[in-house]
Amino acid sequence: MQDQLAARFEADRAHLRSVAYRMLGSPTEADDAVQEAWLRLSRSDTSEVDNLTGWLTTVVARVSLGMLQARGRRAEPVDELPEAPDEVSGPEEETVLADSVGLALLVVLDTLAPAERLAFVLHDMFGVPFDEIAAIVDRTPTATRQLASRARRRVRGVEPPGDVQRRGEVVRAFLAASREGDFEALVALLDPGVVASADDAAAALGSVRDVRGASAVARMFSGRAQGARFALLDGLPGALWAQGEVRRVAFRFAVVDGLVAGVEVIAGSEELAEMGVEFV
Repeated sequence: MQDQLAARFEADRAHLRSVAYRMLGSPTEADDAVQEAWLRLSRSDTSEVDNLTGWLTTVVARVSLGMLQARGRRAEPVDELPEAPDEVSGPEEETVLADSVGLALLVVLDTLAPAERLAFVLHDMFGVPFDEIAAIVDRTPTATRQLASRARRRVRGVEPPGDVQRRGEVVRAFLAASREGDFEALVALLDPGVVASADDAAAALGSVRDVRGASAVARMFSGRAQGARFALLDGLPGALWAQGEVRRVAFRFAVVDGLVAGVEVIAGSEELAEMGVEFV
């Protein structure tokens, strides 16, 4: 049983380390957070956990948040952790990891409050719904949205133009495949663990609140997005459907490693009104 658990953990290791690195900005600390996730997994009964990847992501996020909050305070000794599955790590890998995020973005992320950083990283980079993030930071979903929004305003304009352009190309391709009803093209653009979520207003219009997996999300968007126009939303690639001057629905995309990892459908009038929109 432990061998099966270790194998399952190994399958998610790269994803978990990516989350931890974006939270902490340090490969060594990211490895520590992932090690702690293994420790907690090995001691927990996960027989009733439907989405183990989501469970592990939450654990790594909580551990990383605690590490961020502890920075600047004197570290206290901890018990030695049991050995986790082996991982090869070295300077070359760390350089690749840093380049994939962007040093400029890491510098800005370091200026954010821990809860703001967690909300931005989990939602904008990995597509985790706000209601799940809210449970981690002990705030309401609305307050958690505000955390991410504040972080987004500070991040906008910091990412290298080439990175924003590459994300924009992915979003444009997604919108084109959606309009054309090209299911296979949509699946190819989606991360296998992609999550699509909708706020209350969008759900009232018929959007499904929570859809997971590439095939399910591709079915959700196939043949749709007919009236949505590509736009920068708070400086990040997305799409907006408007009737005249009235904003109706916005689509935010989390793009990771060239694939769509999350889509958020937003129809709440207050958030739409505050959103920075630039058609390009």
